[in-house]
Amino acid sequence: MGKFNLYKIPLKSLPEGTQNYEYHLDDQFFKNIDGPEVQRGSVDVALSVKRTGGTFELKFAINGIILIPCDRCLDNMDFEVATNEHLYVKFGSEYSEENDDVVIVPEAEGEINIAWFLYEFIALTIPLKHVHPAGKCNKTMSMKLKTHSARSADDGDEDDNGIFDDESDADDMTNEETDPRWDELKKLIDNN
Repeated sequence: MGKFNLYKIPLKSLPEGTQNYEYHLDDQFFKNIDGPEVQRGSVDVALSVKRTGGTFELKFAINGIILIPCDRCLDNMDFEVATNEHLYVKFGSEYSEENDDVVIVPEAEGEINIAWFLYEFIALTIPLKHVHPAGKCNKTMSMKLKTHSARSADDGDEDDNGIFDDESDADDMTNEETDPRWDELKKLIDNN
């Protein structure tokens, strides 16, 4: 039995109307799918498949928690997944994806494997920047990042996204002397 046989929907043999399926995606699912964004998680999927003639409407309700690396400290962090997705499937002569939500499957096969679609729906919920809440990052990594961060004196009012957990540490960093050459460049920029 293949790794993803559980996720095959036998479209050709489905009766008219709506059929419901439930799936639980665990660490083994993410390990088997071997996608770059998510390697671990616990996600529940409720799927309803509505057949109308040769057209199938798949509605996914996806909820759970995945583990992804924090962009700042690289430790794993929990990220809540909650999304609803649609996919429309039609029969044709060969497999093709018409657009983001329409898929053509060969009528001779008469089935679709939704495993990769599930993974993609989950991966698309991950924001471009994903970091722990302020103060929750790995303290050792935060200190190393603070030590090696280059900050100018006028950066004091910018949001540091929790890199500096202690306000006084941030003030100490901004009060350091700057290179006089940078000060001269700043004067040129300010005068324009």
